[in-house]
Amino acid sequence: MRDVSKDRQRAPVPLILRDAAKTPLLRMRAEILSLMKIYLAGPDVFLPDAVEIGRRKAEICARHGLIGLYPLDNAVDLSARDASLNIFGGNKDMMIEASAIIANLTPFRGASADAGTVYELGYMAGRGKLCLGYCNDPTPYADRVRKFTTVEQQDGRLVDADGLTVEDFGLSDNLMMIHALDLHGCALVTPRQATADLWYDLTAFETCVRMAAGRLGAAPAQASSRP
Repeated sequence: MRDVSKDRQRAPVPLILRDAAKTPLLRMRAEILSLMKIYLAGPDVFLPDAVEIGRRKAEICARHGLIGLYPLDNAVDLSARDASLNIFGGNKDMMIEASAIIANLTPFRGASADAGTVYELGYMAGRGKLCLGYCNDPTPYADRVRKFTTVEQQDGRLVDADGLTVEDFGLSDNLMMIHALDLHGCALVTPRQATADLWYDLTAFETCVRMAAGRLGAAPAQASSRP
């Protein structure tokens, strides 16, 4: 979300969308554009240069004929009492507008993906939208948990220091997330080994973009012939 208290305004609505109701042709083109929109979910919004990483992701989407909708594109007055609700509402509106989601499920402040991103993935799956996700750390979930607590075998299962079962299916995260992607889009995209830069390496993200473009029938952007 952008802080409008700093007078950073959202870009104007494209003319083709604003005037879509005027002619059948414009309406059809607007509908096609709406099918190309991808909600870009992830804890990227918490990075110190969150706006820049969103710009990079949107540019990658554009190269593949897609429109990336990034949460920080929303204009929100962060000093307002209802700022958090406005952020929620803005993100929800973006998800409704989009035809698909690409979720960054790289572990965030713990062994698993960002909670907000997981909610957004579930929301999009529940609405029957195309769901894709990537994770720059392919480490199995149980091994990730070991970084934060002791994990040992007990009665044929893995348990942590509190005696709670640790999910151990060889998956990189919770089974509900992994199989939501399997059933509602494409399998989680991961590198063979953790990337050197978990938050700025967009190789797996671009793989998701290519898959989304293929599923949605997007046409790649043409390089300019101008000198």
